[in-house]
Amino acid sequence: MADANSSSGPQTGDSPRGFAFALMAYVLWGFLPFFMKAVSHIPAPEVVAHRIVWSVPLAGLVLVWLGRTADIKAALRSPRMLAMATLTAVLITINWGIYVWAISVGRTIETALGYYINPLFSIFLGAVLLKEKLSPAQMVAIGLAACAVAILAFDAGGLPWVSLGLCFSWGFYAFFRKTLPIGPNQGFFLEVLLLSVPALAYVIWLEASGGGHFGDTGMADVVWLLACGIVTAIPLMIYANGAKLLRLSTIGIMQYIAPTMIFLIAVFAFGEPFGTTKLIAFGFIWAALFIYSGAMLRGARAKRLAATELKPAE
Repeated sequence: MADANSSSGPQTGDSPRGFAFALMAYVLWGFLPFFMKAVSHIPAPEVVAHRIVWSVPLAGLVLVWLGRTADIKAALRSPRMLAMATLTAVLITINWGIYVWAISVGRTIETALGYYINPLFSIFLGAVLLKEKLSPAQMVAIGLAACAVAILAFDAGGLPWVSLGLCFSWGFYAFFRKTLPIGPNQGFFLEVLLLSVPALAYVIWLEASGGGHFGDTGMADVVWLLACGIVTAIPLMIYANGAKLLRLSTIGIMQYIAPTMIFLIAVFAFGEPFGTTKLIAFGFIWAALFIYSGAMLRGARAKRLAATELKPAE
């Protein structure tokens, strides 16, 4: 899943084509729990390994089609680029692993919470690591999110580690991903290319030891595992092409589409329990996101008005 921090830069206007791409990506991510539930009989590490392995040819074909293979060749010759890509690749693998496992064991609601908290955690990271100044609205929103986590931790007798694990792994991924001087499509291909070596070795070992699901358990599992590359690479590629055609404020609001769909699927399709405590915690989160989004939209509107006033008359 992606957030506002992973777009290619500030936008001056929204393109209908960009909106369509981003909406398609978020809706696909929103429906992803159905796919993950369908492969829940396969261990999460194996599913993640196949997500990586089958994403490589898809992402590679896209780069060939776009004519951007030279960027990859340059990246492979840069030790610094490879080191940073390795770090982001590890973070996204952790994120995928937690997500796949959580859905397979009936903890989909916690994944929705993690992705709801993520934009607020990104703001917090900017304040701590980049010394960015927090606005009063942002401080209130972060405080409300912290209250939600505290409520869930008190009720469960421990931290909601699934939600926090997804939030932290994606937040740090987005933060470090911005340091890679390479486009989003190229960056994704570089990450899965680096991960493909251990992932392919793991898949081969599983099949050789008789513990794999690629061929030994029927054609249905083969199709599901092959499809892992499609459900991983396609939405991300679509999103990357949409984000560069939209304002950050627009992406910031649209990123709630996926966790909202995941939440609704968890409660109404998967029948996961959603008691009073979770309702109170999610109420804090929704209030925080309302405050955060309102402040972001007001700030974007003020910038547009200021730019209009400064524009010389023709």
